[in-house]
Order: sequence, then structure tokens, then C-alpha cells
Amino acid sequence: MDPTVVSYIVYLPASVAVTVWVARVLSRNGRVFLADVFRGDDLLADSVNQLLVVGFYLVNLGFIGLWMKTGDNLHQVRGVFESVSVKLGTVLLVVGVLHMANVFVLNALRRRGLAEQHGGHSGASAWKAGAPGPQAGH
Repeated sequence: MDPTVVSYIVYLPASVAVTVWVARVLSRNGRVFLADVFRGDDLLADSVNQLLVVGFYLVNLGFIGLWMKTGDNLHQVRGVFESVSVKLGTVLLVVGVLHMANVFVLNALRRRGLAEQHGGHSGASAWKAGAPGPQAGH
């Protein structure tokens, strides 16, 4: 079998499996964070959680599909491993960066909500005033 095809056979299921696993973990564990961001509005938290999961799948699966093609002519097993490792590593880095960007934006929303609850102070001032901050385990 053509080594390039073997790299596709390894890369595609592995990338999709990682994407599905990460989406499930983030959805399950991020739900609590979203409920806090939206001040206990469970319906809004669940809706945003679902929208984030759908967006996560669309972006990541689209990237996986675009990144699948290789311009290298793979002739040996070593080339297959190198190609797949670069592709999987890149997918994992993109997933991580997207996750961190989401957390940053949602934390900014959370801080703004806390500031509004405490009379319009900045997020840092609200934390000094006794509001739960990131160091409180959220």
C-alpha cells in the first residue's frame, strides 16, 4: 500500500478521535464555568456550551480536512511517522490555542459581570472586594 495513503489512514481517525474526545471533555467540564460566567442562567450556559461545541467541531474538523493533504512523497515507514506526527501535533496545538482563546474571552465576560455586580469596579477591584476570582478555583 502507498505510504502516503497509510499516513492518511492513521492521521484522519486519530485526529477525529482526539477532536471528539476534547470536545466532550470541554463540554462536560466547561458547563460549570459557563454557568458561573452567565451568573447561574443554566439555560443560557447550556445553549452557549452547545454553540461552542458545534463551532469547535466545525473549525477543527475543517482544519483536519485541509491539513490532511501532504506534499511529501512518503517512501518509507519513517516518513509516514514523521508526516503523521507533524500533522497531529499541529492539530493538537490549534485545538489548544482555540481552547485558550475561548477561556480568555469567557473569563473576560465573567470579570465584567463580577465588576457590574460590585458597582462597576474593574475585575481586579472586584476580586479585592471579596468576589471569587480565578484563584478561588474557578
